[in-house]
Parts: sequence; structure tokens; C-alpha cells
Amino acid sequence: MSTKATDISMLEDYFARSANSIVVLYGRLGCEKEALIREFAQDKKVFYYRCRETSPEDQLRMMGEEIVSRFEVKLQKNTYDEYFNRIKSGDSSKLLVVIDEVQYVMRRDPSFFENIVKLKAKRLYPGPVMILLASSSIAWVEQDMKELVGDEAKRIDGYVKIENLNFLDVVRKFPSLSVSECVKIYGAIGGVSSYLARWNPRTSFKDNVCRLVLSEDGALFDAAQELIASELRELSVYNTILSAIARGHNKLNDLFLATGFSRAKISVYMKNLSYFDVIEKVESFQTGGWDNAKKGVYQIRDTYVNFWFKFIFPHMSDLYLMEASAFYDKFIAPELDAYLNRYFRDVCMEYLMLLNQVGRVPFPIHKIGTWVGKAGNLDIIAQSEDRQNIVGFCNWEKPQMTMAMCEEMAMAMEQAKIRSDHYFLFSARAFEPALTEYVKKDQRFELIDMNEL
Repeated sequence: MSTKATDISMLEDYFARSANSIVVLYGRLGCEKEALIREFAQDKKVFYYRCRETSPEDQLRMMGEEIVSRFEVKLQKNTYDEYFNRIKSGDSSKLLVVIDEVQYVMRRDPSFFENIVKLKAKRLYPGPVMILLASSSIAWVEQDMKELVGDEAKRIDGYVKIENLNFLDVVRKFPSLSVSECVKIYGAIGGVSSYLARWNPRTSFKDNVCRLVLSEDGALFDAAQELIASELRELSVYNTILSAIARGHNKLNDLFLATGFSRAKISVYMKNLSYFDVIEKVESFQTGGWDNAKKGVYQIRDTYVNFWFKFIFPHMSDLYLMEASAFYDKFIAPELDAYLNRYFRDVCMEYLMLLNQVGRVPFPIHKIGTWVGKAGNLDIIAQSEDRQNIVGFCNWEKPQMTMAMCEEMAMAMEQAKIRSDHYFLFSARAFEPALTEYVKKDQRFELIDMNEL
């Protein structure tokens, strides 16, 4: 996971190079790339232009007007060649040129990137320059951009992807809240910076959901639909597929039966959703029990989209008729803990990797994952390079972790054909006294209360 500090550090590394460079900065809607750009641009000579979704001629006109205003020059040809000849830092220092939402100009005007390459090559503006091409379209950058520029993609020096914040970042953002409350926030809106900025830690989880998500004027009321619509057409098809996945139809054949769409059509649309990180294929940790693992299972990767399609989208009629508080009590509260199991597992996995960083695990972890079986799951498998295993089991929903749950884990291990001498048991609430007593006699087990996270 990237952080704002590491992203800026990467950009500073490119800026410090003596050679000119082209760098692509991108992330999903709500990643607050603009704030990152502002911080990076401090104390630098900068020309910033934000593209708009308009015609090539109008784009050219607007950029020209901003260059005239910024650099107090006169333009005659009104071409990108001329524009990039007239920008300047005013001295020998490096100029930072930022073209934000660059997809809007590059989609419609192939000559734009040609001139960006000339600018880098000093065939236009002769001074030192770093060109930052920014976008809030993950799918466009990772799928369309490289195809659009072809062989010229090699002129791009680097890509900086702004990732969502991880759980530790969420905890740091809300120091007054308990770990339990942070897990709930993380499982509802994820690590999207702009969403977290709107969360009020002085009021309850329910009050925040009612205010931000369930109210028509709430900041996140339309956020899930806006994210999908910003990247994809045919919203009705994507809504149908995402709604089916949220209901538990998580394999291609299940989606075929649930939606009525052809398998070929579903595959294409699923690929599009995966391109901008809305869905993902669940890949089980590879063990000897491959025949017993579920294959071809999909889940909604984007946390807020998952929350929206799980709890709100199926009940939109009720949402418009009911008070937000009553809607929360009826449709969200009863199933919230079951929904949060997945996110508590992710939190525990992140915690285990933190222990790995400080050397508090039995051996260095080389890879980590989960195993989804036909007759049971293993929440966490962490493995060393020489194939020693740590098995983790996570309990969020139940009042306490019990011996019976551990027996279920042992059965799943048989199915996965995996052995371990190290077990990390995570529980959000408590451990059964019998389990606590058993662990005192068996050093293979470590119990971790959520408050320790």
C-alpha cells in the first residue's frame, strides 16, 4: 500500500534527476491526487493545467488562454508545439508541468502526447522539465493509455499509483476511536482518503452512515454509482452483475443463471470491472489440496461499492420511503457483523505482516494469502521461503472464539493438505476459557485479542 508520503517521495526522486522525465500519477476517484499534487508542487516553478471533457479545439483554446495568463506571452499559432515553447521557469531551475485528467485531451487529440514527447526531448522548451500526467481513471491508464501511445510508451519514465489507505492509516487517522470502530469504518468505506475526510469521529458509526450514505444529500449517497459511471458505460449491466455478486452469486455460471446475460458477455464486463479495481478473482493460496479449493470465485474488491451493493442497492425503494435511522436498523445492523468478517480477516493479515517486519513471527514470511475451500476456509496462510507455514484463524462475528471453531480450522487444513506448527488465533471479542486453558499447554498457538492490534 502506498501512502501520501511515499508517493511524494517517489515524485521527488523523479524531479531530482538531471534528465527530463515523463511520470504518470493516477488513482481512483476520491484518492485526493489534487492535494498530493499541490503538496508536491510547493516551492517549485509549475505550470498546472486541468483538462476538461470537451472538444479538441476547445481544449486547445482553454490551455492557450491559461498559458497567456500564466506566462504573460502572446500566442500566434495556437498549437501545442507553440504552447510548450512558451512555458518557462523564469530562471535555470527545473519547471514542473502538470497536465491533470490528461485522459480528456489524449483520447481526442493524438498530437498532444507527441508534443509531450518533444517537450521531454527539449525540442520545444529548452530548459529542464518534469512532466506529470495525472488521471483519476485507473482503467484508462492501465488499459487504454499504453495502447493509445503505442511504442511511445517507452518514453514514460514511471508510474505512481495512489493506493487506498491501509488499516493502520485508518487507525492513525482516528486516534480517539477503538480498534473495533476503525474496523467498522474500514469495512464500510475502505481507505479512500476523501471518504475518510468526511467521517466524523465524534459521532457513532450509525450516525455517520445515516448522514453520509443513507441521506439523499449525503456526500457518499451517489459515490458508488459515480465511480462506476466515471469509467464504464452501460451502467445497468454493471449494476446487475455487481448486485448478483453482492447476493452471493460469485462464479461465472452462477452469474449466468442470476443475470440472464451470456457467459461471453459476463466475461467481458467482469474484465472491465477488474481493470479499475472494482472486482477481483479470489485466488486461493496454492497448497496440496488444490482439488478441494473453490476456483473461479469473484468478489467485489472496492470496499464502498461492496457496502453499497450489499446493503443499499437492493433496498432503494425503502431508502426513499424510510427515515435513514430506521433503514439502518432494518437492513444494515442485522447483517453488519457477518459482512465485516472479511475485513477483519484483512486487518489480521495486515497485522501479521507488521509483526513480520519487526521480527515477531516464527520465521520471515515470504508470501501470504487465504484458502477458499469447497467445505471450509482458512483465513490466513503465511509461508516462508522453505515452505514452513503459519495458519491464522479470525473471529469477528461470534461472541468468542471456541475450541469447536479451531476444530473446523483443523478440518479445513486437512482439505487444504497443509500442515503447520504455528497458529495465530484472532478474536474481536473474547476466547472461550477452555481454549485459553488449552493454549497454555500448547506453545504452537498464539491468541491475539483485537485490542492488541
